Amino acid sequence: MYHSWLDRWDERRARRGEEAKKVTDFVLDAGRAFPGEKRIETIDEFCVLADRALSDSSFYDEPSGSGQGFERHDGWLRFPSDISTDVEENNVVWAKITESGSLDQALVIFHHWNASARNRQIAKFFSQRGITVVEIAMPYHLERSRPGSLYADYMLSSNLGRTIQSVRQAVWDGRKLIRWLKSEGYREVSVLGMSLGSWVAGLIAAHDPAVSKASLFLTAGSLADMVWTGRATRSIRDSLEPVIELTDLRRAWGPLNLENYAHNLARSDLELHVVLATRDKVVLPDLSRRLIQKLKDAGVRPNVLQLNCGHYSLAMPPYILLAGLSLKRFLSCADKSARRI
Repeated sequence: MYHSWLDRWDERRARRGEEAKKVTDFVLDAGRAFPGEKRIETIDEFCVLADRALSDSSFYDEPSGSGQGFERHDGWLRFPSDISTDVEENNVVWAKITESGSLDQALVIFHHWNASARNRQIAKFFSQRGITVVEIAMPYHLERSRPGSLYADYMLSSNLGRTIQSVRQAVWDGRKLIRWLKSEGYREVSVLGMSLGSWVAGLIAAHDPAVSKASLFLTAGSLADMVWTGRATRSIRDSLEPVIELTDLRRAWGPLNLENYAHNLARSDLELHVVLATRDKVVLPDLSRRLIQKLKDAGVRPNVLQLNCGHYSLAMPPYILLAGLSLKRFLSCADKSARRI
């Protein structure tokens, strides 16, 4: 009875704002994803460039000389993004800092898709326990929103190239912030990603050795499969399905697939924590378990918590409390020996 009610609550929550998510035109837009490649006209050509980006170990590396322009005032940090877009607001990164009074550990939080506010409760909880919390705004969200937009359709959409550019921008922004935190003297930097933010946090952890712990809430490997099967992305699938098959979308968005970086995530100095919702209709549990199996095959056993709730109801008690306590134990644990198979 309770879980039936929970499922209905999740469905009602999924419907909120659905009218704003109109079907949009399918666009390759390869020049955004792969600068300098503007004459791509077919899906096959786009996929060749995606394969090349996937094999390029420097694809998520920040440009050399990056690191200037940080401004800190009254608990806020702002700095220029190293990817320039045609939305002026999106080119400046904002982050809210909740100090702990200690330089032992900083936690960078990457929010979910269409987040409209930061989470003061999480920031307060961990800052009171000696962990400085930094909540960054991902591309086209919060202070970086596109004027007049009802949701962050520029971050994730049927525009294949802009979606890659946006995720890559989020990774670059996050890595730039982490480098700043290390320069400020923080001994350990961890990342927490929620839903779409978990893809960004996972990609950063896979490519940045400065990250010692990564916690991924409501995550999976293939962003293409998540969009194709998820309850919250039906309008994107409706735009994609007439012109591209799922197999091609997987290849086109291969650089965004965490499964493709499982060996990076298995590095010996990184600890992983995953929280799944077994009733999730947005990020299907089978997709999450597929990523976990890939990680195990790569030689790492992540700390996994499975909760019998949905994607949105994870934010409700008791689930959010259980997830928060699990995250607290994970961040507090200093023993890495248990994570290796």
